[in-house]
Amino acid sequence: MRFRLILALASGLALWLAFPSHNEWLLAPVGVGLLALATRDVPARWGLLLGLVAGLACFVPVLSWSGVYVGKTPWLALAVLESLYIALVGWASALLQRAPSLAGAPRVRPLVIALLWVAQEALRGRTPFGGFPWARLAFSQADSPLVHLAALAGAPAVTFVVALTGAVTAAAVSRVGWSGPGRGVTVRGGGRPVTGLGRAVPVLALAGALLLAPLLVPTPTDGQQARFMAVQGNVPRAGLEFNAERRAVLDNHAAVTRAAAASVAAGTQSRPDLVVWPENSSDIDPLRNADAAAVINTAVADVGAPVVVGAVLEGPGEHISNVSLLYRPGQGVTQRYVKQHPVPFAEYIPFRSFFRQLSDKVDLVRADMVAGSGSAVFRVPAASGGMVAAGPVICFEVAYDGLMRDTVRAGSNVLLVQTNNATFGYTDESEQQLAISRVRAVEHGRSIVHVSTVGVSALITPDGTAHQRTALFTSALLAGDLPLRTAATVADRVGGWPEYLACGAVLLLLLWRGIPRRRR
Repeated sequence: MRFRLILALASGLALWLAFPSHNEWLLAPVGVGLLALATRDVPARWGLLLGLVAGLACFVPVLSWSGVYVGKTPWLALAVLESLYIALVGWASALLQRAPSLAGAPRVRPLVIALLWVAQEALRGRTPFGGFPWARLAFSQADSPLVHLAALAGAPAVTFVVALTGAVTAAAVSRVGWSGPGRGVTVRGGGRPVTGLGRAVPVLALAGALLLAPLLVPTPTDGQQARFMAVQGNVPRAGLEFNAERRAVLDNHAAVTRAAAASVAAGTQSRPDLVVWPENSSDIDPLRNADAAAVINTAVADVGAPVVVGAVLEGPGEHISNVSLLYRPGQGVTQRYVKQHPVPFAEYIPFRSFFRQLSDKVDLVRADMVAGSGSAVFRVPAASGGMVAAGPVICFEVAYDGLMRDTVRAGSNVLLVQTNNATFGYTDESEQQLAISRVRAVEHGRSIVHVSTVGVSALITPDGTAHQRTALFTSALLAGDLPLRTAATVADRVGGWPEYLACGAVLLLLLWRGIPRRRR
């Protein structure tokens, strides 16, 4: 059992290293394969423990950014919660891989393992309090050939093939006779000698094909183009008090915009069709503070183009709203989008009185944020004669499949991901979020303006390539032409059905395994 625990620990560490900023994407299938090997031929209760070990080894380091300014308790609580879902994978893997196998078949069951990982991510992305779908296998694959699969069936398809590749590789290992320490490597071949390696070669070839075949899936980047500017204004200081100096964050973004306007007037930059500021770029409510409104309207007039501004508004009532506001020259605010999925324990506190007994950190969230009621599309004319139909999403919303899909289906031909990473300091959170946006660009066949107050920001083309990537905690202006695509990808057409089918299949497998063998 000690050796299996080592395998589970190595599984979690491999999964962690697959994510930014380590970016060793090939270790994601390795991590899945190690857990599949660790959980074969063990009781389900041991599978639960092995999955928990793997989950903690992955999520404790990969989510370390969540505790950089609020302490260890929230960070470790989140890591343990997310690890429980991997524990369920370990439990189900042990249960289903102990079932009687077909003659000559390896006990590692690649299809079962792949379905379990998709179902786990579906559950983790919805529960509790709306879920937290961070660090999914798919989001480690922005630089991998497998990212092309996102265009066919979304992030679940990428996760499925990552897990399938890892499990197939584990099956190849089992074919050469791996059975844990003390038993050595055996050669099994029936009536005539067959080397274990010879039995494994076809399976390894299948794993290689799974990795490379997605390159055949096209990710087109053609289409009518529009000019975008993204403003990364920076903040006075990193941490929870990034906006402690009144209007400092707003003034930073206005200053970068005025400099951009000067370069347009001088002819060194083309006039943009749309300028995008990040989440919280106005650190005070511009609808209730005349000085903030004047600063924004002046910057909009100077640059001579519509500007999307991220702000936190006071209200309704005692609550607050995280919004994107579309400002037009000479018109002020003409449209708004309200964040639909506020983050529990960060933007609102569920059951505040109960959780206050566990930690006084809950009162760092002074007012609960209300949720918006739907997606929005900001439509502005482009100089090329077309129409920019920009779909805003705010911060962690980029990780939610249905929300992103709804924004595209509402008519967006470009996506705006506005975020504020100042509260996570110099951690991997910014890079992890940018990787999610890159996967989304492929999934929906849309360009993405990914802009942060402090970085990392980038202009992303529909093939997932990040252009003009910025550094952390610097002021920067990104300017470039991006294609406006309206074609729906296969992933947009099939919607959430890949996840639903995977969850249904797992449920049927578990029910079947629960039927006594004699009845079967």
